[in-house]
Amino acid sequence: MALALLAGTLHACGALAQEREGSKGEAGGHFRHGVELYGEADYAGALVEFKRAYTLAPSSAALYDVGEAQYQLQDYAAALTTFQRFLGEFGPNESHRAEVERAVDVLRTRVGHISITTLPVGADVTVDDQAVGRTPFGEPLLVSIGHRKLAASMAGRYPVTSYVDVAAGDNVSVSLQLPASLQLPTAEVNQPLAGAAPARSPESPTAPQPRASTLRAAGFVVAGALAAGAMTFGVLAIEESSALTKARGMFPPVGATIHHYASLTTTYAILADSLGVAAIAVGGIALYSVLSSPTGGGYRTGRSVPATRVTLGAASARFEMTF
Repeated sequence: MALALLAGTLHACGALAQEREGSKGEAGGHFRHGVELYGEADYAGALVEFKRAYTLAPSSAALYDVGEAQYQLQDYAAALTTFQRFLGEFGPNESHRAEVERAVDVLRTRVGHISITTLPVGADVTVDDQAVGRTPFGEPLLVSIGHRKLAASMAGRYPVTSYVDVAAGDNVSVSLQLPASLQLPTAEVNQPLAGAAPARSPESPTAPQPRASTLRAAGFVVAGALAAGAMTFGVLAIEESSALTKARGMFPPVGATIHHYASLTTTYAILADSLGVAAIAVGGIALYSVLSSPTGGGYRTGRSVPATRVTLGAASARFEMTF
């Protein structure tokens, strides 16, 4: 039994050692990526890699580089916190310790404090869109100097945003009051008001029928057909007019031919004008019907409602219609 227990212990230790070696190898890869990104001045990407390396295999080098990346990003409060952690976790003989101590002295002149309270308490607070916790806070928050954005949110209340300027050594007090939301509880929203008529379903038999919309659509179709006919006869009138001009230029002139082309030209021109006037009339009536309709000429169902929009500019006019 003792031998079996010893064998099991050795096996567990070996597996744990292999797992640690794997974590160190992965941490080394993230650390190298962070160094490359830092050299390319991609400090935000380098910070992510250094943090991942430190999580997988905590080391003074990784933690130091985390603070350096935060310093370059001008996140002075985070850099100060990281470097103070470095001084607390690693001994006096650790490399970079002297550099960290000098950085801490500089960073203390680039931070301030904000005391945040909310009414009511229990609101989630962010500083520069970074979550810092929920009120009440036990102590003031350490922040970088500059123009800081504060926001508080809570279920059932409107969120509040405020801005404050923080100078070195400041201890600013900010109170955020979250107004109550006007939204009614779900149970109250679903219940009809006393004495109110029941809402009609769009599919109920008493709902308006789409007859008016169909008539308006038919009006636009007829207007389009009339306009197309007017254009067709207009083109024919132009062609016959051209033939008439050629016939008059012939020598000797043939009276029958000239009379034929003149008659066709007149007939086609009259038809084109008549159809054009009819198209304008029918289209105008349909357009007036749509514009004068309180619902845009449509039947409100789950589908899109017909709409018309006219836009006038200094030197232009635009007409849009959907049905």
